[in-house]
Formats: sequence, C-alpha cells, structure tokens
Amino acid sequence: MHKYVNHINGRDVPAADGRTFTAFNPTTGGPWGTFALAGAEDVDQAVTAASNAFRGGPWSALSPTRRGRLLMQWGEMIAEHAERIAAIETEQNGKLVAEMRAQARTVRDWLYYFGGLADKIEGAVIPLDRRTIFNYTLREPLGVVGVITPWNSPTFIAVMSLAPALAAGNTIVLKPSEITSASAIELARLAEESGIPPGVINIVTGFRETGEALVDHAKVAKVSFTGSVNAGKAIAARAGARLVSCMLELGGKSPNIVFADANLDQAEAGVLAGIFAAAGQTCVAGSRAYIQQPIYDRLLERLVSRAKQITIGDPLLAETQMGPVATKMQLEKDESMVKRAVDEGGAILTGGARPKLAAFPDGYFFEPTIVHQAAKDGFLMRNEVFGPVLAVTPFSDEAEALALANDTEFGLAAGVWTRDINRAHKMARALESGTVWINTYRALTFNSPFGGYKSSGIGRQNGIEAVHQYLQTKSVWVELGDEVQDPFIMKV
Repeated sequence: MHKYVNHINGRDVPAADGRTFTAFNPTTGGPWGTFALAGAEDVDQAVTAASNAFRGGPWSALSPTRRGRLLMQWGEMIAEHAERIAAIETEQNGKLVAEMRAQARTVRDWLYYFGGLADKIEGAVIPLDRRTIFNYTLREPLGVVGVITPWNSPTFIAVMSLAPALAAGNTIVLKPSEITSASAIELARLAEESGIPPGVINIVTGFRETGEALVDHAKVAKVSFTGSVNAGKAIAARAGARLVSCMLELGGKSPNIVFADANLDQAEAGVLAGIFAAAGQTCVAGSRAYIQQPIYDRLLERLVSRAKQITIGDPLLAETQMGPVATKMQLEKDESMVKRAVDEGGAILTGGARPKLAAFPDGYFFEPTIVHQAAKDGFLMRNEVFGPVLAVTPFSDEAEALALANDTEFGLAAGVWTRDINRAHKMARALESGTVWINTYRALTFNSPFGGYKSSGIGRQNGIEAVHQYLQTKSVWVELGDEVQDPFIMKV
C-alpha cells in the first residue's frame, strides 16, 4: 500500500482532521494506496500558500525569462522520471504503460513551449488623437488558479493545464482526480527539485467537497477544469456566483466519418485507434463511426475482425494492447449502455461483455465492443461512454454525414477520411467541432489550440491562446503635457 498526503507550500501535509481515502488498482480490483481527504481547512491552507507565493513571494520576484527557464527545467526532470510516473499512473488508471510513458516524456515539449512564451507576453501602445496623452496596456497574471484534472491522462492533462497558467505568472492549487492522485504529488515534488519555489504548485487530494472548497475560495481568481459536462456546468455555476471565469475542457461524442474514396487501411487504423487505443477513456474518443454505404459492410467486417484480435490484459506488459477501464463504476456503465443500445434495436457485432481473465478475475476489464446501426436518437449515439464502445451506422452523402455528425450537444473533435481534398476542407468548415482531423486521429501538439464547441467546453488549451486565458489587461494613461485639465474651469 502506498501512502500520500497533500503537498502544500513545499511540504507533505496530512489532512487537518486526519481523514484519508483509498484508491484502487483497476487491473487487480484491489487497494493501491491511501490519500489525504482534504477539507475546506486544507484547501484554505493551500490557497493561502499559493497567494503568498504570488503576492510578494519568490515567484512574483522572478523575471519572466527566469520563470520560463524553471518550467523548462521541470520538463527535463519529468522526462527523467517518466518510467516511474508511468508505472504509478498505469497502476492507478489501468491505461497502457507505453501510453503513460509517452505522455510523461512528451510534456517536456509543452513546458519548453510555454516556458519560451513566458517572456513574450506583451502589451500594446494605443494610438490616440491627443498627442499629449500616452496610453498603453499591460497583460498581467490573475493570481491563484484552481485546477481540477481527470484520471485518464493525469500527468499530461495536469501539465497542459498548469504550463500556460504558470508561464503567465500565476500560482496553482491542483486537485487531481481521486482515482489518480499520486502522480500530481510526484509532479509537485519534481517542480520544487527543479527550482520552482514552494507554494507555486500545491496539491490537495479528495472528492467533490475538496473541489467545491477550491472553486468557492475567495482568493481563487480562475478555475480550470477538465472532466464531464455535468460537473463542468456545476463548477461554472459556483465560480460564476463569485464572478470568476472558468477554462472548461469537457466531454465529447466525436464522429469518425469515412467516405467511400478513403484509404481503407488508414481509415481502419484511425477508427480503431480513435476508440480502442485508450480503452475509450479519452474525451476525444471517436465513439461514433459513420461509414458511407458503398464500403459500409467491407470496412465494418475489417473493424470487427481487428477488434476481436486486440490483446486484453496487464497494462504493464508490452504485449498488452488494451487494459482495464479505470473504475468499477465505469465498467458497469459500459455494460448498461451496451444493453440499452441493444434494447433500442442495436446489434452487438463483437464484445459487449467482461472478458474472462484467469490472472485478473476481479479486474475492471471490458471487451472492445462494436454496436451496429445504433438508432440515430439512441442513448448510445447521444451520450459519452468513456469506454471501449463504438457505435457504427451508414450514411449516403456529405449532407447526411454532416447532419448526423452535428446532431449532438458535443463539439470537441471529429475525424474525416477521404482522398477528396475539396470535400475534406468543406467538411472541416461545416463540422461543429473545435478540432477536425483529416485522414488522421488523436493528433495533438503544444502550439495548436485545443478546445470544444457547444457543451464540450469554454476556452482553449495549447498554443498562445492558452496563455491569454490566464491574463488580464490593464490600460494605463499618462498625461505628457503641462496643460491643466480642470473640468470645473470654463474656457473662454
């Protein structure tokens, strides 16, 4: 059993009232470790530490260039410890260790990019009619940013959320998911080993009450949340009551649209990767596949055949291609959503059940599942699963594909597979989605904005737009002339 507590102002601190909770290993179904259950008092301690670091503390005293270099050093430190971080995360969320390792190494690029932007935040000089007035703007940090992250890619999403806020000069209180809290604490320790001052990154662990205390705290100037739509709405409402803005990256029900002229080898790989590579546990999962009628049966046969060949097992082993889902609750959700799809007229082509694994009889495993011709308005077609469940249906032409793809409250991502470049760009413009991938899927980079349309979110991560989310603009006016501007003296 591993034991972790909160990390506040550079120190490991148990909950003020001594409460703890247990996290589980989804591969075995057994307990993995204990964590501090932070209450309002613990959150206040963390926010106070972050506020002190921001207001007159060492972080605010650093030049932007120096802050940027510390972020880069942090990136190098995380990459050096990628193996250990990956093992921790795989044991907590069940995703393949290869994917967790790649993410832990990749975040170095994010921290280099945003570290490089730290000293490139500029204001502007405003041209005015009056020559004796000088007007300019300053872009200033907000203060303490409360960050709440999910369990599916803990290090990657934490760094993607923290890097722009830190580059802008803010300080952080992070509440990771209760399912995967360990790596967040490890990241904070590595940040301080890299030279980032104590109090700049603070970690509080716990459940909903911990998150609510963070969102409600008077000294939290902005909230960044990655998670479900319902939780995002609740957080936005609480923050809005204090007139505090939110950065929200929420759910998705992303369409993967395959036209008859597509490279079928590419499309097959892309559709499979879009839903099964991470056991469907990603917000951009391509969980709706729309396949043009002339190739529908042929591509569907290939998808089903490949899905049946996916190796399920221990995510720590190199030969495993898909591990368990992260929680027992998610496993039960997968089962119930597939059952409901069948009740609504869908047909299971493969999967749809828990595999029998002798080595892990109590693990949270679910077979790669494909459901054929789910009803257009069916529950499976309209709701996020967050598991390895693909709904497939045919379409006739571009107009129908667009109508089907856009008929959703979500708008996070979409995939288009075609050799027709004109069609590809027309689809990209017409799809109501923050990201459109053409002949690829799940591509992401630090310098290209990422975020959702409609209920999939507010604001953008990645790219220079992400830094702008964590700045406020000040307008400064300077009178350069000697003339007295007295409104109560009449000029003749």
